Amino acid sequence: MALAEQIQNDMKAALLGGNRFEGDVLRNLKAAILNEEVAQGKRETGLDDAEVEKIIAREVKKRNESIRLYEENGRPELAEDEKKEIAVLSTYLPQQLSEDEIRAIAKLVIEEMDNVGPSMMGQVIGGVKAKAGNSADGATVARVVKDLLQS
Repeated sequence: MALAEQIQNDMKAALLGGNRFEGDVLRNLKAAILNEEVAQGKRETGLDDAEVEKIIAREVKKRNESIRLYEENGRPELAEDEKKEIAVLSTYLPQQLSEDEIRAIAKLVIEEMDNVGPSMMGQVIGGVKAKAGNSADGATVARVVKDLLQS
């Protein structure tokens, strides 16, 4: 079953089962997926699982940013809601790689490239993201690559 279908079915089950919070989170995710389908002109065919995972990762990133802002401004109760939403969304993402696993992939990418320097950071990050896919957090990848290129 495609990931988008699974999200649709889980949303229905949550709403019918009385889990309003999870149903609403998944409904918002479905809206984000629909917006992306329309933007890419893929409304009829739909997005593949990798594209849906990118949308989910983007939604998780937005919520992490909201958590940071809420906590900086003394609103922990709002941050808690965002954390709960992340818990729901994260169930649809592949297992995230550890920092050590990302570091190993980054070293491999750097070895494959010639004359790698700090100015090639974007290319190295792109190579790591291509190998790791949606299992690696972009901010972690950027931090690891920056550390490796500066050492």
